[in-house]
Amino acid sequence: MTTLAVTGYMDLTDDTVPVVRAELDALLAPYASDGLVGLSCIAKGVDSLFAQAVLEAGGRLVVVVPSRDYRKRKVTPDHAAVFDRLTAAASEVLVMPHETATREAYEAANGELLRRADRAGLPVDAVWPEGAARRG
Repeated sequence: MTTLAVTGYMDLTDDTVPVVRAELDALLAPYASDGLVGLSCIAKGVDSLFAQAVLEAGGRLVVVVPSRDYRKRKVTPDHAAVFDRLTAAASEVLVMPHETATREAYEAANGELLRRADRAGLPVDAVWPEGAARRG
């Protein structure tokens, strides 16, 4: 079993989404038969694309939510359905022990991703294919 964590950009352009998703699919493919576990905070953008790719590869998704109020205060209306679907599909949802989504809550969530990931601390795969772009 291999456990991988993700963190990435939120503000991808519409044209970038399928390109990044294809790269994530290719990156995860070698782990699919090994009992893949994906860790994600499922924020809009790369985090959610990764979570979807993990599930579609037959892997197990673990969601790390930074705070108790994260869904209410930070998940935008255009991302709410995806957030809810991924949370429901997760084999585990860990809500960090923070009431509000503060810097400390995000740091705790990121720390949990690193603590649980098999490849954390050394190898990093940067998924930013040619032609990818961010909004703004």
